[in-house]
Amino acid sequence: MRTKFTFIATLVLCIFSSSAISQVTEAEKVLLKQNADSLSGWKTGGIAGVNVAQTALANWAAGGEGSFAVNGVFSLFANYKKGNLSWDNSFDLGYGVLKQEDSEFRKTDDKIDILSKFGRKAYNNLYYAGLFNFKSQMTQGYNYNADGTKDVISNAFAPAYIIAAIGIDYKPNDYFSMFAAPITGKMTIVNDERFYSVGAFGVEEGEKTLNEFGGYVRFIFSKGDFTQDFLKNISITSKLDLFSNYLEKPQNIVVNWENIVAFKVNKYMNINLNTHLIYDDKIDIAKEVDGVVESFPRVQFKEIFGLGVSFKF
Repeated sequence: MRTKFTFIATLVLCIFSSSAISQVTEAEKVLLKQNADSLSGWKTGGIAGVNVAQTALANWAAGGEGSFAVNGVFSLFANYKKGNLSWDNSFDLGYGVLKQEDSEFRKTDDKIDILSKFGRKAYNNLYYAGLFNFKSQMTQGYNYNADGTKDVISNAFAPAYIIAAIGIDYKPNDYFSMFAAPITGKMTIVNDERFYSVGAFGVEEGEKTLNEFGGYVRFIFSKGDFTQDFLKNISITSKLDLFSNYLEKPQNIVVNWENIVAFKVNKYMNINLNTHLIYDDKIDIAKEVDGVVESFPRVQFKEIFGLGVSFKF
C-alpha cells in the first residue's frame, strides 16, 4: 500500500513539475519574444497599403469623365540603437496609376527610396554620422500631349540619385532627427541614351553621370503616438532634404520635401494625404504657353489623397 502511495505521489509530483517547467518555459518564450528587439537593440517593422478611388458617370448633365485610380505603398524599416551606436535603415516603394474613360492607364506615382544612416554618439543627443541615400523609379514616365501622343521623359535609373554624406546627426527624441553634412557627394545617374545623349537632368551630353560636391541637410519628423485626443488617430511623417553644390551655383538649393498625413478610421482603413515638392535647377520642365513650348526649371509638386487599406507588421 505504501509503495502504491509512493508511486502515485511521485507521479503527481512529476506531472506538476512538468507542468510548472512547461509554464516557465512558455513564459520565458513570451518574455524573450517581447524583449527580443530591446535586448538586441533592433526595432523592425513595415507597412503595406493600397488606396483606391473610382468615379462612374452615366448621362450626367454636368459632364465629366469616369475614372479609376489605385496607389500602393510598401515600406520597411530596421533601426538599431544600443549603447553609443545608432543605425537607421529604411526601404520605401510607391506606385500608382490612373485611368480615365477609354484612355490607357497613366502613372501617378513611382518611387524607390533606400536610406541607411549610421552614427556614434558624440555628446548627449549628438552623433557623428554617415548617410547613404538612393532614389529612383521603376518604370517609364510620359508627357501626354493634347493631340493624344506621348513622349517618354524618364525611365528606371534615368534619373537616379545617390547621396553619400558625413556629418552630425541631432536626435533629441525618437521622432525627430536633423542630419547636417558639410561633406557630401551627390551623383546623378541617367542610364538611358535618349536622355544622356541630350544632356537631360543636368548631365553633360554623352555622359551618364553627374558628380557634385557640397553640403547637405536632412530633417525627419515622424510621429504616430500623439496623446492629444484630436490627434490620437493621426500619424504625420515629414522629410525635407536640402543640397547645395559648392562647385557651381551654391545659392541654388536643391529641395526635396515629402509629407504623409494618415488618419486611422479603424484597424485597417485609413485616409491618407501625401504631398511631394521638388525643385532642382538642373531639371528643365517643358510647358506650352500660347502655342510656344518653353523649357526651364520649375517647382514640381505632387499630391495624392485617398481612402485606403493598410497593414502593419
